[in-house]
Amino acid sequence: MADEVKIDSQTFQTRLSTLTQAWKTDRRSTDALFGGVGSIVVLMGKNEEAASYHKNNAMHYWLLGYEFPATLMVFTPDALWVVTTTKKAKHLEPLKGGKIPIEVLSRSKDPEQNAKQFERCLELIKSSGKKVGILAKDTAAGPFAEEWKKAYGDMAKDFEEVDITPALSIAALAVKDETELRNMRDSARASTGIMTEFFVEEMSEVLDEEKKVTHKQLSDKIDQKLDDPKFFQNLKSKLAADFDSQQLDWIYGPVVQSGGTYDLKLTAQSDENNLHAGTIIAGLGLRYKSYSSMVARTYLVDPNEAQESNYKLLLSVHEAIIKEAREGVAIKDLYNKAISVIKSSKRPELEKHFVKTVGGGIGLETKDIVLAINAKNTRVLKDGMTLYIFTGFTDIENRQPQDKKSKTYSLLVADTIRIRRDQDPAVFTNGAASDTGSVCFFFKDEEEEAQPKKQSKKDPKVGAVAASNITKTKLRAERPGQVDEGAEARRREHQKELAQRKQQEGLATYSEAVGDENGVAQKKFKKFESYKRDNQFPSKVKDLAIVVDEKASTIVLPIMGRPVPFHIQTVKNASKTDEGEFAFLRINFLSPGQGVGRKDDQPFEDPTAHFVRSLTFRSRDVERMDSIADQITNLRKNAVRREQEKKELEDVVEQDKLTEVRNRKPQRLENVFVRPAMDGKRITGEVEIHQNGLRYIDHRGSKIDVLFSNVKHLFFQPCTHELIVIIHVHLKNPIMIGKKKAKDVQFYREATDMQFDETGNRKRKHRYGDEEEFEQEQEERRRRAQLDKVFKRFAEEVQQAARDEGWGVDIPFRELGFNGVPNRSNVFMQPTADCLVQLTEPPFTVLTLDEIEVAHLERVQFGLKNFDMVFVFKDFHRPPVHINTIPVESLEPVKEWLDSINIAYSEGPLNLNWSTIMKTITADPHEFFAEGGWSFLAAESDDEDAAEEEEESAFEMSDSELAVSDESSEDESDFDDDASADEGSAASDESAGEDWDELEKKAKKKDRETGLEEEDSGGRKRKR
Repeated sequence: MADEVKIDSQTFQTRLSTLTQAWKTDRRSTDALFGGVGSIVVLMGKNEEAASYHKNNAMHYWLLGYEFPATLMVFTPDALWVVTTTKKAKHLEPLKGGKIPIEVLSRSKDPEQNAKQFERCLELIKSSGKKVGILAKDTAAGPFAEEWKKAYGDMAKDFEEVDITPALSIAALAVKDETELRNMRDSARASTGIMTEFFVEEMSEVLDEEKKVTHKQLSDKIDQKLDDPKFFQNLKSKLAADFDSQQLDWIYGPVVQSGGTYDLKLTAQSDENNLHAGTIIAGLGLRYKSYSSMVARTYLVDPNEAQESNYKLLLSVHEAIIKEAREGVAIKDLYNKAISVIKSSKRPELEKHFVKTVGGGIGLETKDIVLAINAKNTRVLKDGMTLYIFTGFTDIENRQPQDKKSKTYSLLVADTIRIRRDQDPAVFTNGAASDTGSVCFFFKDEEEEAQPKKQSKKDPKVGAVAASNITKTKLRAERPGQVDEGAEARRREHQKELAQRKQQEGLATYSEAVGDENGVAQKKFKKFESYKRDNQFPSKVKDLAIVVDEKASTIVLPIMGRPVPFHIQTVKNASKTDEGEFAFLRINFLSPGQGVGRKDDQPFEDPTAHFVRSLTFRSRDVERMDSIADQITNLRKNAVRREQEKKELEDVVEQDKLTEVRNRKPQRLENVFVRPAMDGKRITGEVEIHQNGLRYIDHRGSKIDVLFSNVKHLFFQPCTHELIVIIHVHLKNPIMIGKKKAKDVQFYREATDMQFDETGNRKRKHRYGDEEEFEQEQEERRRRAQLDKVFKRFAEEVQQAARDEGWGVDIPFRELGFNGVPNRSNVFMQPTADCLVQLTEPPFTVLTLDEIEVAHLERVQFGLKNFDMVFVFKDFHRPPVHINTIPVESLEPVKEWLDSINIAYSEGPLNLNWSTIMKTITADPHEFFAEGGWSFLAAESDDEDAAEEEEESAFEMSDSELAVSDESSEDESDFDDDASADEGSAASDESAGEDWDELEKKAKKKDRETGLEEEDSGGRKRKR
């Protein structure tokens, strides 16, 4: 064991220098801290297993990293003398040669020599001054300690003893370096891990199953967890990679208290009483690599309002103390802050129940009384100090006790913190939640909701027809689709302002200095590697034959007597042809200038290099050539499929783990379906609200987790005018549900009731016709209203659980909705406060309004019954979204809605090629906005209006032409009657011998001769 002792010489010298430097600085000033001592004596007796360290133990661990029993240390400002056994002296010898001299005296079996060593130490003390620093509460015992005390006692009358305990705390032990803080963090994480991931689970199980388990038994279970290294490896609060659970040891508890008997001292022990479902206090502390931390929590089971209120007050006091703890603050100010919070609260009488000391220093020592947090301690906090905050109320009277053991209760919250400069302290034990939502357990069944008040019965013969079904007018002109000229003028002015604003924003965003190729996403050249070394080639290449290596996705071709590998991604295609007795295999490769897809060419690292476009191989083995061609084709197909799958899933994120609610039953919404359905099967399940997300569990046990941090929008759609009621979650990043990715997760329940009896029941026997039908309609309305109420309340609970995420429940405005075709089917689109949505039929549509740049209305012209709407996004690389076939009756409401949410819109008579437009924009956004930006959409609409006016003006006649026309018409009127009669008879005579087919052929022939048919067809094409 001795061979394993390795003392860090650098750390030893650094810390010894820190102590002596503080000592010298104090001597040069006022001697306030060290009391003017010339030497310090630290005596260590025999090894004793104690629950906590004392100053002598702490000094050994601080300097050496180990405890050296039977050792004497004498410090002076300029040297350190150590008296110890021979074996220990060997480990101290390497420490010599530093900035501060060290003298190591090895004891032997000769009593006289040992006495002389003590005499030399006493002479050193005497020569350093009359004042000598000692530890007032010296606990050293054993033969070595007794021998030194006897030698020192003979000369004690010549010295003035000064208690050096405060000086060692402040100058050496209180302020921690990074290594010490790291050990304390690991200790704190281990402590909170045991508290949250084991104790809370065990306690919940005991209470939920109403087991009879004593406090002692529960504490023993926690104690045994220290010997389970796998437990610490699997903790959610990740420990350091080199964490060694074998170096953990208890310093406090574990202690569990309940049932009206509480002891808030660190020396408290768990008793033999059974765990009581009321107020439960649990505390524990661990030491890791000699550095300590502690945590304590109070858990309230079915608390009343007074208990919750008192706990919230204690929590506010606890948080106020932590927030006050900063560098430069006097320790007593922390306690005074706590008292002031209690006095200014609604329960100032709780001050008498408040603990007298709310913590102290912690580290190598479990409880450093020098830094005790009370009303008298004037010492000042420094950066790097570590404290335990121990806040509690003792023996509070419960005026509404749940049972005999709940008449009095205590409350306690304890954390380990680190003081920091100019900022709030770091709470090492914040992994154990202390908010009311985490510590309050509710096991009693929730009270049933109050029954709705009975409504007075209406006369079934009156009011069977709803007033909303009676239309106010039948006149088409009075419908709301008519254009309001005043509203149109107002919209035009507002749209001009929005267009100018968009133009200014575009010029500012895409200035000439903008990098990233003016916003153009450049394709990157992909490198493919077949083999890293020659020995990875397939063994068949030795035959200099064509080898298709599916494992490496490579084709190895024999060229000039050498096997040359080609990755399948470099191959365009392969074909095989037969000529006579030979079969020819042609392999075409990708090269610059060849289109490899419908959109763009594949980028190359050096397009100017020489490329092999194709290779042709000849063979008499026709079957082998067939097989190779098929293998290459299949390998290419598989490679393309993998690339497509990879591209499709590249935006799918792996969510963090869901943190389940452990201290109570999670809020649930039962009997709901989910879309998209898992495994394609429609099975009911339930949705649960947990600490950081939602979990859907069906009856087979399959789960879908949705974290609040990944939610972009939450919608509630009532079942009014719908067959289902919906809670819809739109995600920021897609997740995998089964084998498919999904960006929308929907929970719904059908609103129609299929359970009622149509064959005749008791009610039906005595009621007939309209009376029963009316009652069924009333029941249907009540059921739908109740369903909406349940789903809306659950959505609000989700919003409350995720209140820190910044999103809320959005409800569609049905009165602003309109029909359209965003995908394939005609659906009802509905605006919300933040989006435009369609949530009833998959695929769902969710468009975030803040992400829209402009909207364009297409096919807006007289005579058409429908128009289309296109949304262009601020991210120009995102393809525009089309909503087609919107009824023209919705044109004015859509314009009014777009204008009201400050979205700039334009309209035109034709459908535009948006893929070409967006390519032009992304190629150079700055040039696009410099040339007018989106004004080309409005210009197109103005040009069309001008063309229509020109077309109409071609038919206008001047006054002179009109006069000539009138004269000619008067002249022709003399022959009006006769001419018409003659024409009619002539036409009938001429066509009497011809049928309709012959007449049609003649008409087509005449059209071809005059070119009219081509002109008409061209006009039709232009119109389309």
